[in-house]
Amino acid sequence: MTKILVVEDDLANANMLERYLTGEGFEVVIAIDGAEALRATASMTPDLVLLDIGLGEEDGRDVLKEIRLISDVPTIFLTGRGLESERIAGLKLGADDYIVKPFSLGEVSARIESVLRRAGANLAQHQIDAPTMRFGDLLINENTHEVHVGGELLELTSKEFALLVFLARSPRQVFSREQLLEHVWESSGEWQNEATVTEHIRRLRAKLETDPDHPRWITTVRGVGYRFEVEAGSS
Repeated sequence: MTKILVVEDDLANANMLERYLTGEGFEVVIAIDGAEALRATASMTPDLVLLDIGLGEEDGRDVLKEIRLISDVPTIFLTGRGLESERIAGLKLGADDYIVKPFSLGEVSARIESVLRRAGANLAQHQIDAPTMRFGDLLINENTHEVHVGGELLELTSKEFALLVFLARSPRQVFSREQLLEHVWESSGEWQNEATVTEHIRRLRAKLETDPDHPRWITTVRGVGYRFEVEAGSS
């Protein structure tokens, strides 16, 4: 269930929002001041915050600054201030939207759904773009089939990429050419020459390694095969 944190010191407004949003299928928690808002953000990890700018003697914009120190949770300001300059100032602080009082409950629901959709799309894209394996300055993304070393994108063939991923998934484990043929090429030495593996390792090192003759990542274990090395401090 999507969790909404409502930060509102006017209990009548807070209760109204709680009843309506609960009826819309949201889980709602109420905080009446900045301290409660920060505790709730840390403990319940809400999916969205509705934050009133006027919290008694507190300024909701200052509360948002504190929230941003611990969370990037999507936040919508509630305010009686409708000036464009006020809205722009709030958005620059990191708010995702701005609802001016008086507002209809239907508008609040629509704005929440819109912000959650945008946040979900941004999160999904971030998850796609994020490396699935990171070893120091070597970044491997299995979602996009991209490999970066030192910030530079390598141009790998599909088989070179598959070979690197297979080795990197089992750091320090030694694989023979026969095993690599079986797992990466789905073949065997009876049907494909093991020199195929040797040649692909050579090509991969030429693209991956600063000094292919003294490889940093893919090393040879004489008489056995190859393994992927992990540097100290990498993961």
